[in-house]
Amino acid sequence: MRNIALAFLLCLASQGEAAQMPLTVLLPGGAVVYKPIQSVRERKFADLVQQKTDFSCGAASLATILRQAYWLDVDEAQIIEGMLAHADQDLVRVQGFSMLDMKKYVESLGMRARGYRVQPETLHSIRIPTVVLLDIRGYKHFVVMQKVDKEWVYIGDPVLGHKRYKIDDFVKGWNGIIFAVIGKGYDKTNALLDPPLPLTAKNRVNAFTPVQDAELMDFGFIQSDFF
Repeated sequence: MRNIALAFLLCLASQGEAAQMPLTVLLPGGAVVYKPIQSVRERKFADLVQQKTDFSCGAASLATILRQAYWLDVDEAQIIEGMLAHADQDLVRVQGFSMLDMKKYVESLGMRARGYRVQPETLHSIRIPTVVLLDIRGYKHFVVMQKVDKEWVYIGDPVLGHKRYKIDDFVKGWNGIIFAVIGKGYDKTNALLDPPLPLTAKNRVNAFTPVQDAELMDFGFIQSDFF
């Protein structure tokens, strides 16, 4: 009974608001249980870059993709500085950054950036994480679209963390364009393609499979990007 109660407490601890630290418990008989603890907030923003200013959702979203899909050591502040070097700073103060600003920055890194207008019925065919622009009650907000699976669109929001929306709800606020970053060193098994399900989800079945080269080439990758 004592062991069952302890296991239950460990399960709760993994879902509670706590610092990310290991929990070591000595059981009767000398056995040791070791379990890392991750707070709800840490799980919510796992693998995502949080935005730190009102106008940096685009920079944070782009940083998330560059860090996770290309393993580049960049942060939000560096990307803001890089985009400002190629942008109209007065316009940025009023409207924030645009996809054009992101495109210029990506190209300054020697990579390519492509914008695609996509029909809602073809969302399932997108097999790379992309930046998308959502209109949330009149507020224009860049987020990372990680994957589309069945009736769900999985989003990495630099303000709200990992979210998922029904496709119909997503389409209502989406402008129909995806912004793809393309270049050498792309990790076809990056964490963004396998986002965590909501904390209340049960019986998760991990159906994640690596993306094939042929699928990537549909979105502007070239053969030399895979070497």
